Amino acid sequence: MTSEEPRHAGEGERPAPDAEQLALIRGPARSAPRERARPRTWRGAPLAESLPVARVLVDKGLVHLDRFFDYAVPAAMADEARPGVRVRVRFGAGERGGRREGGGLVGGYIVERRPDSDYPGVLAPLAQVLSTEQVLTPALLRLCRAVADRYAGALADVVQLAVPPRMARAERKESPPPAAPPAEPAPGTWSRFPQGPGFLRSLARGGAPRAVWTALPGPQWPTELATAMAAALSSGRGALAVLPDGRSAARVDDALTALLGSGHHVLLTADAGPEARYRRWLALSRGSVRAVVGTRAAMFAPVPHLGLVAVWDDGDAAHSEERAPLPHAREVLMLRSAQENTGFLLGAHSCTVEAAQLVESGWARSLAADRETVRAAAPLIRTVDDTEQARDAAARTARLPSLAWRTARDALERGPVLVQVPRRGYVPRLACERCREPARCGHCHGPLASPAADRAPDCAWCGRPEPHWSCPGCGCTRLRATVVGARRTAEELGRAFPAVPVRTSGRDHVLPSVPDRPALVVSTPGAEPVVEEGPGYAAALLLDGWALLGRPDLRAGEEALRRWLNAAALVRPAGEGGTVLVIAEQGLRPVQALVRWDPPGHARRELADRAVLGLPPVSRMAAVSGSPEAVEGLLRTATLPGDAEVLGPVPVAGAGGPRRPGGPPPGERWDRALIRVPPGSGAALAAALKSAQAARLARRQGPPVRVRIDPPDIG
Repeated sequence: MTSEEPRHAGEGERPAPDAEQLALIRGPARSAPRERARPRTWRGAPLAESLPVARVLVDKGLVHLDRFFDYAVPAAMADEARPGVRVRVRFGAGERGGRREGGGLVGGYIVERRPDSDYPGVLAPLAQVLSTEQVLTPALLRLCRAVADRYAGALADVVQLAVPPRMARAERKESPPPAAPPAEPAPGTWSRFPQGPGFLRSLARGGAPRAVWTALPGPQWPTELATAMAAALSSGRGALAVLPDGRSAARVDDALTALLGSGHHVLLTADAGPEARYRRWLALSRGSVRAVVGTRAAMFAPVPHLGLVAVWDDGDAAHSEERAPLPHAREVLMLRSAQENTGFLLGAHSCTVEAAQLVESGWARSLAADRETVRAAAPLIRTVDDTEQARDAAARTARLPSLAWRTARDALERGPVLVQVPRRGYVPRLACERCREPARCGHCHGPLASPAADRAPDCAWCGRPEPHWSCPGCGCTRLRATVVGARRTAEELGRAFPAVPVRTSGRDHVLPSVPDRPALVVSTPGAEPVVEEGPGYAAALLLDGWALLGRPDLRAGEEALRRWLNAAALVRPAGEGGTVLVIAEQGLRPVQALVRWDPPGHARRELADRAVLGLPPVSRMAAVSGSPEAVEGLLRTATLPGDAEVLGPVPVAGAGGPRRPGGPPPGERWDRALIRVPPGSGAALAAALKSAQAARLARRQGPPVRVRIDPPDIG
């Protein structure tokens, strides 16, 4: 549930207190001075003698209730009700038929014990202390507040992301004492980077260096990331690394275990299950271990005395949280690095424009190898150039030109060949064979797709089969493929190379690794398996470059280059015969950056272009989407910064189709407005939108809107 969606009517209403019925929650703090109340008893039951007021963060993710509430602490709970523990309280008093009724029980966290309260009435007591485990530490609370303010969200929503659900059995288990700090690690392959050994020395001596690391192609990056974490651990501090998926997290976990042994870190991923995940989270909170490797949720992990925060491949969409207030792991770790004065490492084979901006602004240093080292580690990158087009007349338009067949055939004599296909499925898009009109569903007008060679096409939106389709324009009943998916590609390659095994890796079934022997591995971007105990793939074919570069998105070129580099990094060096063939227009900027293996240069040029146009990340931007009347109402009531520029509103692209994350429900029209401010005004923009959203919800001025700070899709 987003922070913009109301829970139910009447929530948060508080009746005026009188002598017969006590209020259950305190009202908002007022500027006028008043006599502070110090409760003594509750219906005859004694309250705590020392610090009898508990300030509670109630688990209600609504921006108009984004504040703390005071409750009385019964004497029986005085020792257990400590700051940071989970409690249950009564919340949401209402009035029905002239008879006032108490609210229901909801969860929350004690953030402070106080001697008095600024609420003038008598406070309701805590209903229950659920656990004595202090899970919401002051440092974690500060981080959650900073994230909520940056993303115009509610603190309770961020805390829900940061603190996992309670598992009582995990809390009852004792945590072992922490292991002694390891010895300072040797630089190892970090010596390939001129500034690499110095970065490690600074971490080992208690420093807080900040770097943007352009990793070299090859299988060494998990060990290099583990070495940086070990350097921070050797200084007696903690370390945290966030990876985009469980497979990459497992590789770093294995590398750190091989480097230090067990007992120094934990792995936090969804694959572990709720109880094991909470037990590992408690090991960090209790100080039993001082390092964590995990996926997106690990960005909030309560590592004590943190020395290094690291994020790998920050351009991956998996780093962007899908629940309110939609924070990005890179930005959260930057906030954490500033708050806790820790080292910061942003690593990837590619380079985002945000990473380039960190270097350009001086906030972080570039950590990259020299050109000779890059050329020695990278595979040979080939394109379908003019010479090949003169030899093969169909090379420009063919999906698999003769150069691709030759490259695959020669490479299969030395090892496996990776084939990257941007689209999953069999044939995800169809068109009329005669007039080329896109084939659409007769029920909802969604695009038709072919799930398999022996099955009738069905709708990609509603799923209805269309066995008797006919073109409404020309009456033709035959279909042709306009986009070919990974399974159809694997079928075609299997017919072309009948003696070679063909394996597929995609969303439905992701292969973690493949053996180092001849095979064709067809994969969608992000699902490429690594080669087991070998130098890498003998070759890689990057197909359908137009599908990545032609997307109507500001980040289309950057994302295409990121996916190509991640696949090409799995190929053995050019000196060992590694070859990568990219099927795309050779003169395009991302293609040339891949040929030169220069992701920082591409990011710098993209950053310069965006600076001229005033686009993120040079400017700060917010997207406001919802029904037309709701968007208009929010923009009318929001007190935006004076330098804010409102773009739109315009209809949301794809309205009326299937619901996408953050998009309108089926059949509902949404508008979206973009609000742009120059650097330095981002905090004021977030505060203004949050205040306007809270006022609309409190006054019930129409439906809520969806506010997203720094939207990734503004193309």
